[in-house]
Amino acid sequence: MRVTEEFVAVCVPATSANLGPGFDSLGLALNLWDEVAVHATSGVHTSVTVEGEGAGNVATGEDNLVVQAMRLALDRAGAPQVGVKMRCTNRIPHSRGMGSSASAIVAGILLARALIGREDVLTDEEVLMIGTELEGHPDNVAPAIAGGATIAWVDNGRPGAVSLSVPHTIAPVVFIPDFELATEKARSALPQVVAHTDARFNVARAALLSALLSGQARSVGQASFHDLLMDATADVLHQEYRREAMEPSLALVDWLRNAGIAATVSGAGPTVLAMETVSDEICADARSAGWKVMALDVPSKGAAITRGRLAKLY
Repeated sequence: MRVTEEFVAVCVPATSANLGPGFDSLGLALNLWDEVAVHATSGVHTSVTVEGEGAGNVATGEDNLVVQAMRLALDRAGAPQVGVKMRCTNRIPHSRGMGSSASAIVAGILLARALIGREDVLTDEEVLMIGTELEGHPDNVAPAIAGGATIAWVDNGRPGAVSLSVPHTIAPVVFIPDFELATEKARSALPQVVAHTDARFNVARAALLSALLSGQARSVGQASFHDLLMDATADVLHQEYRREAMEPSLALVDWLRNAGIAATVSGAGPTVLAMETVSDEICADARSAGWKVMALDVPSKGAAITRGRLAKLY
């Protein structure tokens, strides 16, 4: 196996995980993209330039997460290591529950695939495997690869995922705060054991949400799509346990849901995700309270590779 390409680039979308009831399993791609361009050089010297989110804080050498993922993927593919001049254009906020680490990991693995220049090396299944190994769970990695909505799981250490084509009735809006929350801190607030009734509650809602995300659900009765979406985004397994760590986020979720909007914490937070259109008035109120509000549609495809001279445009 050898490196055949000199200039490569990838773009990877933001993602939201959990979506309320689907803890560590449901994910959604969002139309906000990080881009990474690489010039492969002789030797193993690494230099990284970061623009946008994380500039000044993100590592610019071998400890950069994109570089680490790329080097691991090259090793797994049996390809030699190369020197890299890398430019990261980051638009996904960091430590906000929008999949910035999954984006970096998927970018690095796909850069390795692009440098090798063969589609049969580092397949999407292998990208999911390596990405989950580095990320710890597949719920953000899967939609970053596939786009749309995804259902992901791990069986005996091996991750799997399926993708869903999301209907236009799902219209995500994110509310991004000016504070960060480390995923490790958010996870540390969770109990090791939950009640069977709580598990049953979430299983039903996660199944309903999966059906709604596929666009195939039909109500037995008069419930509207909105009514079903409100029910489908309810959760008792993880969000309330994290309230102390991100009180403003859970207060916003409560406010939005009381206003009739299907809202959840995005991933481990502190960003809040609304799954449907939000009125201009509510958006304005949120902005005045210090939230950055962005309407982001769901891309039908995930991460993409650019090779050759076009890669230089990044």
